[in-house]
Amino acid sequence: MGKVSVVKGILDANDRIANENRALFDRKRIYVINLMSSPGAGKTTLVEKTIGALRDRYRIGVIEGDIQDTYDADRIASLDIPVVQINTGGGCHIDANMVREALSGLDLDNMDFLITENVGNLVCPAEFRIGENAKVMILSTPEGTDKPSKYPLMFRESKVLLINKMDLAPYVDFDLEKARRDAGAINPGLHIIEVSCKSGKGLEEWFSWIGSTIEEFKKSST
Repeated sequence: MGKVSVVKGILDANDRIANENRALFDRKRIYVINLMSSPGAGKTTLVEKTIGALRDRYRIGVIEGDIQDTYDADRIASLDIPVVQINTGGGCHIDANMVREALSGLDLDNMDFLITENVGNLVCPAEFRIGENAKVMILSTPEGTDKPSKYPLMFRESKVLLINKMDLAPYVDFDLEKARRDAGAINPGLHIIEVSCKSGKGLEEWFSWIGSTIEEFKKSST
């Protein structure tokens, strides 16, 4: 069996489990995002800010994906939010089966919104569905403007692109207009929000987007 056939088989098996996960989430009326970025782009800080803004409106759970350790999960647990850690043991992404196994650690009957924080990587997470309603990507300004051109699948698969660390934009070599233009050319429907988790810039727009999207999902699932 050739490499292409093996890869196709892996993705097909993953998609089957992802569909089962999605059916479960739909039955439980849980809106799920798959949060992706490179390491250090600000995923966990964004999760913390999102929890702070929305916890009075929605019952939130979190799945943390990392190669090892529980550092990020411990941060979320300190907010008194249910969280499950997935350690991939070297894998560059979490997959649908990992998520399915992690769900036993969450009370899905008391949850409206599940945030899955993927392993920091700009390639593999975009290839593997986990049963999410939306993939959301963070691109931080210190990473550079070339990421849409180098990693187009990540941008193509995402519904939202958060350009983070805008407070650092004046001090790094980041061309905001080019990044927006290149990302938009890859995915014309991509919703782009400029944010800074440090200063708070743009976060209200993100909170508004996710809140309105959850409300639309709840209406459609009644």
